[in-house]
Amino acid sequence: MVGTVVDVVKRGDRRQPEYFLRDKLHASVVAACLSVRTPAGQAESIASTVCDSVIDWLEDKPEITSQDIRIVTAKHLHTHHPDAAYMYEQYLVTI
Repeated sequence: MVGTVVDVVKRGDRRQPEYFLRDKLHASVVAACLSVRTPAGQAESIASTVCDSVIDWLEDKPEITSQDIRIVTAKHLHTHHPDAAYMYEQYLVTI
């Protein structure tokens, strides 16, 4: 599924809400894994598993914040790759 019908309210409520996009989350988790030198295949596998968990979590929610997604994603990523979870959590802090 490319997009799930859940509105994501962006940080600071500066933009219109947008639909949750699994592909966007998947790419960010893969990037976090690759940034700590995880092999590409393993990064893809971890990202798929984490995305499935996040989608299960948001199943009954009509609206969430981008921060909600970050927290839940980091929690699930931490169980599979703590170093990648740290990088994922710190990304917005450093830019």
